[in-house]
Amino acid sequence: MSAPRPGPRAVELRDPAYVARLLPLLKLAMRTWFRSSVTGMEHVPEGGALMVSNHSGGLLAMDVPILATAFADEFGVERPLHVLAHDLLFTGAAGPFFTRCGFLPADREHAHEVLSAGSVTMVFPGGDYDVFRPTRAANVVDFDGRTGYVRTALRAGVPIVPVVSIGGQEAQLFLTRGEAIGKVLHLEKLLRSRFFPVSVGFPFGVVGAFPPNLPLPTKITTRVLEPIDPVSELGPDPDPASVDALVRARMQHALDELARARRFPVLG
Repeated sequence: MSAPRPGPRAVELRDPAYVARLLPLLKLAMRTWFRSSVTGMEHVPEGGALMVSNHSGGLLAMDVPILATAFADEFGVERPLHVLAHDLLFTGAAGPFFTRCGFLPADREHAHEVLSAGSVTMVFPGGDYDVFRPTRAANVVDFDGRTGYVRTALRAGVPIVPVVSIGGQEAQLFLTRGEAIGKVLHLEKLLRSRFFPVSVGFPFGVVGAFPPNLPLPTKITTRVLEPIDPVSELGPDPDPASVDALVRARMQHALDELARARRFPVLG
């Protein structure tokens, strides 16, 4: 089933006043329960830019609210921030909520529209593959070979702003992505995801995707890196695979630094 799509002027569907009303509650949750810390937001340039981040926390990932509150603190709620997300977020009653908050279905046309309009857009190239990664790979940047985000940035002529975070994958114990189970259940046809993640947490113990366990109060630390101009770095008409390798290498280096500074799981 295809998700309902925002109209041709998707960039105008974000409601700054609505976002402003949500921010105090988001800040309270992010800065108390998760003790979130974001540095480097000043690296986001003026105009359009594609923020590219690792994705952590399973079904209740907190990357977006943490980055959104930090972005609003730095630039104000009137500066648009859009998020490219899975179609499932736009089904049913949740669709209008996410649309008003600036979320868009993750396709290249929507991305090109908002980037060309000068909006900052956030994408998680690893998607479900990344967010359900096992705990043993918590500090590995792996987009599963997906390079569409590079083509999106090149087409719009905008810089790529890498972002890394640590701590979100400690919100519960992730055992496996459950790709074999997902294949048996034909989840890719049903939900556009080939994974049936198995994790251990509170209060349900061992679960397979649903119901989601509540995230532990893990400290989440996020760093926004300096923007990458693919053409300046690699020359005219750069190979998307080479750009992707450059982006991930810088993200991995930064994530390794955050991991070395982290003393204890959950506590930070």
